[in-house]
Amino acid sequence: MPRARSRRAAGRPAFAEDAVQTFVTHSEEETIAVGESLAASLPSGSVVLLVGELGAGKTTLAKGIVHGLGAAEAEEVSSPTFTLVHEYGAQVKVYHVDLYRIEHPEELDTLGLDELLDSQAIVLVEWGEKFPTLWPRDRIEIHLRRLPDEAREIRALRANSAEFTPQEAPPAVR
Repeated sequence: MPRARSRRAAGRPAFAEDAVQTFVTHSEEETIAVGESLAASLPSGSVVLLVGELGAGKTTLAKGIVHGLGAAEAEEVSSPTFTLVHEYGAQVKVYHVDLYRIEHPEELDTLGLDELLDSQAIVLVEWGEKFPTLWPRDRIEIHLRRLPDEAREIRALRANSAEFTPQEAPPAVR
């Protein structure tokens, strides 16, 4: 089973250590634009958990992050629900992982997460909160939730920041 690790990567400016960044979006385009903006702050080797219920906008935000990093066009990014991992980019490598269909940690053994986490790639993980012990302490968590009128609240922070309070997993993944 993959192991949790701590790592500090060089590269882009560090994602805000103690700041919580909160955004409200009202369309898919705005959510993608927030992802592009957040991408500019991600150091190489970042592990980013995308946390939220089904339909919260995790994959849409991933489209913006991948595009913002220059790894692919937003429309080329899709949910890896069935393949579990999508790889994007050449110069900047991004792995987009979806653990929605994984029920037991043992199922992750053949996924190659250790290699992904040991690389300098950006690793975006949907449904990673199902397996909290796998991820490095200095990961970034982006929590998404639906608001009325199809709006989305996006809350991004470092998991080791003073502002971090772990969120309970959504009922669907408990």
